[in-house]
Amino acid sequence: MRALVSRLLVATALLSAPAALSAHRQWLLPSTTIVSGTDNWVTVDAAVSNDLFYPDHFPMPTESIQVWQPDGSTGAIQNAAKGRYRSTFDVQLDKPGTWKIGTASTSVSGSFRLNGEDWTVGRRRGPPQGAPGQPPRGPEGRPAHSVATAADIPAGATDVKLTEMSSRNAIFVTAGEPTSTVLQPTGKGLDMQPVTHPDSLVSNEPAHFRFLIDGKPAAGLKVTLIPGGKRYRDSEGVMELATGADGVLEVKWPAPGMYWLNATTTDNHPATPRATERRMSYTSTLEVMAP
Repeated sequence: MRALVSRLLVATALLSAPAALSAHRQWLLPSTTIVSGTDNWVTVDAAVSNDLFYPDHFPMPTESIQVWQPDGSTGAIQNAAKGRYRSTFDVQLDKPGTWKIGTASTSVSGSFRLNGEDWTVGRRRGPPQGAPGQPPRGPEGRPAHSVATAADIPAGATDVKLTEMSSRNAIFVTAGEPTSTVLQPTGKGLDMQPVTHPDSLVSNEPAHFRFLIDGKPAAGLKVTLIPGGKRYRDSEGVMELATGADGVLEVKWPAPGMYWLNATTTDNHPATPRATERRMSYTSTLEVMAP
């Protein structure tokens, strides 16, 4: 009975998760995307919220933020700070060309059974052990029956179900003339290769972006675009688009402003041993200028 109740609780949580996740969007918002010279800074807000780009829910952690300089070498964030609803940080643009700022992560989650009990895989944070009304928890706030990674699954485990999850969230800022080094795809997972430079977007001109999965065109990929400023509109203004057979997406911008772009997909080609599913996402914030 205990095992049955546990499974029901897990099932209920999984069914309710999409609705909760769809309400909260993770975003990076640069103070600008185009500067002149090499003596400038960009300040970036980072948050998870309901309305774009209005921080009202939770700050994004800055520990995982990466910076790619125009030549592809690693840069650094400065002056990082975490508030109640958003984080902020600065990047010094001391080299000419296009910079990429963002996150790239891969993780594994799932479940298995061991000695008749259900276990979970993945670092799931929670209240400290013994918190009133909460189930017992093990190290680092994980549920008591939990392991951190797929490699920690005991040899005697059965009913192993693992999902690999990879996500990218990137913004682009250009100092002086645009360059393309940081725009090159990685060849792994879901990636975006701009055809139109992301810092050269104008509202009266169509833009094109090529989406790739493991370096190959992602045909028929659904992509969502949402302009910021929902707080001051009656409708969200969502644009639901899809890539062509060559993986290229064409976008006709309805107006200038900041846009949140997101693409998600699932396949059965994970790199993690014993995983059977891979969930991928790519997110970006793009600035569209007036003509």
